[in-house]
Amino acid sequence: MTGTGEKKEFSAGGVVIKDGRLLLIKMRNLSGEEVWTFPKGHLEEGETPELAALREVKEEAGLDCLILRPLHVARYSFLRRSVPVDKRVDWFLMEATGGDGRALTPDEVPDKRWASPAEAEELLKYPSDLRLMEILRAEKKI
Repeated sequence: MTGTGEKKEFSAGGVVIKDGRLLLIKMRNLSGEEVWTFPKGHLEEGETPELAALREVKEEAGLDCLILRPLHVARYSFLRRSVPVDKRVDWFLMEATGGDGRALTPDEVPDKRWASPAEAEELLKYPSDLRLMEILRAEKKI
């Protein structure tokens, strides 16, 4: 916690592209609504953003991946139970190298899919996810 009562959080995630399609997972947001997003989660004690991103993709999508490179650092703020949270998310561009595709946390991830860029832009709602799509388009990755 900072002196202002604001909580700082650090997460990491992976944008996995295969055959021009993007891996999306369905999660529940803070309001309990189901939303499509990219796999991501909090850093655990002593974990680097890279290791956290690889772990989260494995847990949420059942895929082993290789990090190709850092993609973007997103920063945003929101309220959780009336407490302001300042969040940083390190995003990495990844490719799948294996795994059975079964989430290790199926209770947290009711569905996943490989979406075309157009489908992804229809399904994604978070501004930070849409920003990742802009970056990928500008870099001609999708």
